[in-house]
Amino acid sequence: MGIPALSVCVILAIAPLLWLPELPSRHTVWIMIVGGVVLAARRNVRLKYAGLTLLFCVWGILAAKESVWPMQHLTTGAVQAEVAITATDGATQHQGNILRVDGKRWWASTGITLYGNYLPQKACAGQRWSMTLRLRPVHGELNDGGYDSQRSAFARHQTLSGHFTRAELVDGRCSLRAQYLMSLQNRLSAYRWGAVILGLGMGERLDVPREIQDLMRETGTLHLMAISGLHIALAASLAWLLARGIQFLLPSHWIQWQMPLLAGLCFAAFYAWLTGLQPPALRTVIALAVLAMLRIAARQWSPWQVWGCCIAAILISDPLAILSQSLLLSAFAVAALIFWFQWLPLPGWHRVRRIRPLLNLIYLQVGMLMLLMPLQVLIFHGFSISSLVANLFAIPLVTFVSVPLILLGMLLHLLPLAAPESVVWFAANKSLAGLFWLLMRLPDGWQSVDQRWQYMTLLPWLIIIGWRFLAWKTLPAVCLAGSALLTFPLWRTEKSDSWTLHMLDVGQGLSMVIERQGKAILYDTGLAWPGGDSAQWLIIPWLRWHHLRPEGVILSHEHLDHAGGLASLQKAWPDAWVRSPLRQAGHRPCFRGQRWKWQGLSFTVHWPPENYPAQGNNHSCVVKVDDGEQSVLLTGDIEAQAEQAMLSHYWRYLTSTLIQVPHHGSNTSSSLPLVQRVEGQIALDSAARYNAWRFPSAKVVRRYRKEGYIWHDTPHSGQISVTFSQHHWQIRRLREQFLPVWYHQWFGEPVDNG
Repeated sequence: MGIPALSVCVILAIAPLLWLPELPSRHTVWIMIVGGVVLAARRNVRLKYAGLTLLFCVWGILAAKESVWPMQHLTTGAVQAEVAITATDGATQHQGNILRVDGKRWWASTGITLYGNYLPQKACAGQRWSMTLRLRPVHGELNDGGYDSQRSAFARHQTLSGHFTRAELVDGRCSLRAQYLMSLQNRLSAYRWGAVILGLGMGERLDVPREIQDLMRETGTLHLMAISGLHIALAASLAWLLARGIQFLLPSHWIQWQMPLLAGLCFAAFYAWLTGLQPPALRTVIALAVLAMLRIAARQWSPWQVWGCCIAAILISDPLAILSQSLLLSAFAVAALIFWFQWLPLPGWHRVRRIRPLLNLIYLQVGMLMLLMPLQVLIFHGFSISSLVANLFAIPLVTFVSVPLILLGMLLHLLPLAAPESVVWFAANKSLAGLFWLLMRLPDGWQSVDQRWQYMTLLPWLIIIGWRFLAWKTLPAVCLAGSALLTFPLWRTEKSDSWTLHMLDVGQGLSMVIERQGKAILYDTGLAWPGGDSAQWLIIPWLRWHHLRPEGVILSHEHLDHAGGLASLQKAWPDAWVRSPLRQAGHRPCFRGQRWKWQGLSFTVHWPPENYPAQGNNHSCVVKVDDGEQSVLLTGDIEAQAEQAMLSHYWRYLTSTLIQVPHHGSNTSSSLPLVQRVEGQIALDSAARYNAWRFPSAKVVRRYRKEGYIWHDTPHSGQISVTFSQHHWQIRRLREQFLPVWYHQWFGEPVDNG
């Protein structure tokens, strides 16, 4: 049986982990195993491949079940465990792997993240601690087109988080890598770009300033910061050259052609371990091992066969790597390179031999810019135009100057040679200073792209294929029709008789988008925290991805879980008006009795009165949005006292189809008179699953359901969208309907929220 064919079987077998709505039961797995063995034992080649594909699929399912099982059994109460520290910030955040549970060996690879507690003594990677843990399964915000933290946690095998109530040191020895890293950090602390040097050399990116990471992201050079194939391959090449040089000094009968190859592979594995065995580095080592075995076995395979074999080896070693965006980017980039140079090779002009390397680099960057665009738009919602220029000098400078100097400096750091080491670190620091000086001189080239352009990004691939097959000559009508279909989202018109209310999943905060005819109004802007806010990380990318430009913002009140993202929104769209009860300069008033029209919808303010003395929750601006047939009541954080006062005036006008549950479902809100007077059908609540106040209250949920409401909340459903049209409405929930995959399930206790 051919190894390339088996590689295809592996990829096809494990790929379903991307879209399986739920993992098969134990009995189904046994049936698949028996069926796979029976088919693999047949003489027919096709049946053999089908059986092996089924067995590889079982392998992937078992790996997924292994990651899910700890979340079902270690989150029910206190756990006595022995934990090996893998990373720490030196304060209250630690990462580790579980070694033992209740004194018994824990065979599963289970990573945990611990927050909020100092260890009894200074921690470092490699230490083993006996702890009493309170763990909870991974859970994250889920919005259409947003970052999927739950999927990322499964890909990194970090599926549990929590805190410890007791910690006792079992083994206080730091790992050799941790000792070396601490020594290197002390040595590089005097250099301006020392944090970047640690990022390039050791993969430690936590200390890299945010503005530097943003600069590299905007210029399309952030890939240079990751310990990826570039660094590992360079380290392997240096070891190969060193081994090859040593062979010149050896007798001929001692020389084996495999020695430089194995030396490069061993040094690549060592360097990957030194950098913390990060997933990209580990995948590179696996790929290099596959290439080394093929070279030793004298296999002459095509680039596509080698590519498939490397991907299969990575998935066999870690089936959950299929969920990793970095693996998708790496695999897609290599595939794009093969496709670009095979289907559209650079002509061999004789007159440009001297500048041939420069032309190859430019040609490479042009190809990567065009062919990687589909995945870049899908993941990052944009691309960098300046990356074409930035990578022209960044890749050679980092590859041939900075990284070799850093590797040399790391080697000299092990030796008692302080003077040469200082010279090397000085040169590396200056090379990075020159790199960032050039990057800062480039204009901001980041281009945000909305989802309408998603299909058009496939055009470069289709154009090259069509050109090579001469389809533009033989099938011009098909080419023209295909291009027109790809542009369909750009000229498609929206229906004018419907409008949609989106409750975004922003955690313990509130942000709602009212959308009609491609325009939007926001009700609240999410929460803020030190160093960021919901608008910057969630709301603005969501609006741009859906091609929505907010014309205004209604701010319920001043608390940071509702108004935290206002400054970022105003910076992105300075023309948007703001309506609030805060009496601030530039804010339109939002007091009882005010009315206005927008896109055919009527907005009516029912609370607070203009002379209302209270501030905070009870000062929330309560707005009713009405299309003449169906309506929505937006309540902010209004509490029972203000609810009763509001109901005493014009309570008949509060009847609505949908109500945004006040104050995240708190016991102090959603009084029975309000729930009954609204006479609604839908209740939507915005909260975080593990919030300190245990919102929403079980009493409040029962109260709404008893009155006939359909209850939905963001912890269970993620983003919730309700579309209102003539005579009916439709609810769409992201976790259960749009993205119903196994890694988006509600793991752990079914009702826990705190």
